[in-house]
Amino acid sequence: MQLSIILLIFLVLYIVFTSESKREAFKIIISAGFIALFIRTFFFQPFTIPSGSMIPTLLIGDFIFVSQYKYGYSKHSLPFSLPLIKERILKKTPERGDVVVFKTPNDNRTDYVKTLIGLPGDKIQVKEGILYINGKMVERNKVQNSTMRVHNNYLNKFDYVEVLPNGRKHIVRELKGDNSPSDNTIIYTVPENNFFLMGDNRDNSIDSRVLNYVGFVPFENIVGKAEIIFFSIDRNAYGLKKFWKWKIRFDRIGKLINKKVNIFYESS
Repeated sequence: MQLSIILLIFLVLYIVFTSESKREAFKIIISAGFIALFIRTFFFQPFTIPSGSMIPTLLIGDFIFVSQYKYGYSKHSLPFSLPLIKERILKKTPERGDVVVFKTPNDNRTDYVKTLIGLPGDKIQVKEGILYINGKMVERNKVQNSTMRVHNNYLNKFDYVEVLPNGRKHIVRELKGDNSPSDNTIIYTVPENNFFLMGDNRDNSIDSRVLNYVGFVPFENIVGKAEIIFFSIDRNAYGLKKFWKWKIRFDRIGKLINKKVNIFYESS
């Protein structure tokens, strides 16, 4: 967010100082603002990834575009979640395996990004690190032992490819093995019109397993589907004061989220 604000300020200053008149600059800024607001509300909204809960799918410093139209529109599609839409309109049900951005039910304000695991009516449980959906164990293959080349330069020995019941694949990380506190859970029954979401960094994610903070996510709280990484910066713990030490991850720019994982498994 800080970087986005800084870039916006630089853009405004550039327009002001390069325009022939202040009036012309004002017109350009207002017009650009309306266009950006229209695109952000109805089509795509940019987000940055501030935490490691979705590693290795999404890294800290990734910039992603989220499609606003994919699941229809709710009040959370609007700037500041303005209460102008009472019920979701033009709605389409998300699919298991989608990476989605949503507002946490705890405050209806904070943006989280996670993988959609459970649909309404599903029973979800994790036992010794293995995901179970409706009593059936979800297939999980260790990436390190796989003969298939998955195009991701950020994988390690703690990573697995998880194959969901609908055939969708994604990579999960188990840094603490299969016996961390979040690797053995109760059975969660997903209520109607709600979804169960989990971070791909399974031992380092506050998600639907934490009922008193995230828990089940109402359809209304879902903002959209994360589609593409349009930029990525490795800040390497350097803050804004040392921004010149940041490195651009060129190999992640333009990456469609989880697409290559699914292509390789389907073609094997």
